[in-house]
Amino acid sequence: MIERLHRLFLEVVKVELDRTNVRDINNVQCLVLYNIGTEKVTVGELTNRGYYLGSNVSYNLRKMVQNQYLIQEPSSHDRRSSHVKLSAKGLTLFRKFDKLLEAHSEEMEKSGVSLQDSSILVKILHKIERFWTSLIAKDIRKL
Repeated sequence: MIERLHRLFLEVVKVELDRTNVRDINNVQCLVLYNIGTEKVTVGELTNRGYYLGSNVSYNLRKMVQNQYLIQEPSSHDRRSSHVKLSAKGLTLFRKFDKLLEAHSEEMEKSGVSLQDSSILVKILHKIERFWTSLIAKDIRKL
């Protein structure tokens, strides 16, 4: 169900990008952009924090830099690492997308999905995450 909802949400993002004639970024890249927000993160943090779930993060970052949504800067401490942050163009799209999600939130409330429902869902998902993480730490072969 989570996978289906994620795919459906990516389709919603795609439709919104098409509706607003934004053609130089795809739905996956837009979601990464939104998750970065106003932060400055390393490429590794994108996957560690769950901002990017695919396998070719470098391709998508390169495209976002080429299309001027991201600024990529080498790390001053480690030449092998780099940081990314939103450019002015990226921040503009971030703000538009944030307004869209706010409108979706309001519409969800009207359709019967309350903020309290969402909070309960997030808490349950965190509990499941902690449970699965603890199973891995315990080595599930011993169960």
